[in-house]
Amino acid sequence: MPRHRCAILDDYQNVALKVTDWSKVAGDLDIKVFSEHLGGPGNVAKALQGFEIIVAMRERTGFPRAVIEKLPDLKLLITTGMRNASIDGAAAKERGVVVCGTPAVGNPTSGIAIGLMLELTRRIGYENARMKAGCPGNRRSGSTSTA
Repeated sequence: MPRHRCAILDDYQNVALKVTDWSKVAGDLDIKVFSEHLGGPGNVAKALQGFEIIVAMRERTGFPRAVIEKLPDLKLLITTGMRNASIDGAAAKERGVVVCGTPAVGNPTSGIAIGLMLELTRRIGYENARMKAGCPGNRRSGSTSTA
């Protein structure tokens, strides 16, 4: 089977290859991770020449018509989430590039924000870890935690 080139963009945490099992596609894909932002449209087009698959992990890298037209090998453009305002969907469709995304349950950004607020105000994660470790009581007040 021929190998395809796949670019993963804006993985500034270097987690894309660690958070899932890539073994099922390892024989089919040559994957290159771009941890740093590629810059403007000219740099994006130059860096992504020859890639058939691009995973845009953030809306940080734009795919306007000018970039899509300079990527003749591009066949599949994947985005994390179902929408990505930085992709010109009409231009991709005209060039025969499939654009797809990943679904999310609810609004994950607001859920994370609320979780962070709970941690900051009630230390829920900290107290949960202490409870699971068998540490009795609330360290701050000495009373038993009711979280």
